[in-house]
Amino acid sequence: MNVIQKIGVIGGGQMGQGIAQVAAQSGHDVIILDASIDLATQAVTTISTRIHALQKKGKCSEQECVDILNHIQATDSYNDLSACQFVIEAVTEKQSIKESVFASCDKVLDKDAILASNTSSISITALAATTTRAEQCIGMHFMNPVPLMKLVEIIPGLATNEETKNTTLDFAKKLGKETIVSRDVPGFIVNRVLIPLINEACFAVYEGIGTADDIDKGVLLGLNHPMGPLALADLIGLDTCLYIAEVLHRELGDDKYRPCPLLRQYVSAGWLGRKSKQGFYSYQ
Repeated sequence: MNVIQKIGVIGGGQMGQGIAQVAAQSGHDVIILDASIDLATQAVTTISTRIHALQKKGKCSEQECVDILNHIQATDSYNDLSACQFVIEAVTEKQSIKESVFASCDKVLDKDAILASNTSSISITALAATTTRAEQCIGMHFMNPVPLMKLVEIIPGLATNEETKNTTLDFAKKLGKETIVSRDVPGFIVNRVLIPLINEACFAVYEGIGTADDIDKGVLLGLNHPMGPLALADLIGLDTCLYIAEVLHRELGDDKYRPCPLLRQYVSAGWLGRKSKQGFYSYQ
């Protein structure tokens, strides 16, 4: 496959913005696609603010800042992705929505283009089955926040070929990331371990074992984690945590993955964490 230069990122939310930023910083041309041009443009504006903040901290020059932002453009049309050699889907963690995105991309991309998903739990094999390029579909799970976290989890689907896997591993390294490879099983490696931890912390609050503060402090200082599980859940988004827990519970059929009722209640209330200004903690 030719050298990857033009990248498509679908979804201008927190993860899509981060992926687009690191791709642009590594010299790739990036197109951010969202449901409307206003949403896509807002994503570019947010990235611009972050890049200018780096400039103020002396981490990049004014010219480097300009060069990075010149690599990014916004669109609301799938047709604008036709020249991309690599497209990363970063929409909400719902299988039906991701399948629709994959099918739409498949219609406009060149036959050699790779289609990746930033899913944190959904089957790559199932997503690939909605396309005519299952061999060129793969999981590329970035950690949040993308510009700061070094890891990218690579997940080949059942039909993913070696060329696609190797090209994706090489691409991740060019973004300055470390990689691990996981089988295409629910939750992959990271969330298979992380989500039960977060869910158990939710149960600890639900059952009155301790406050959110005490539980997070216990993990922070007792286990030497950099962040407590409930603060991390707020950062990830409680809705996303719930979606992943539901996938683990449904696909693996083990009640140890049963989502905590309190987590469901918070999501029903619209308490999604940092993005809604309220979760286990208040961010007003």
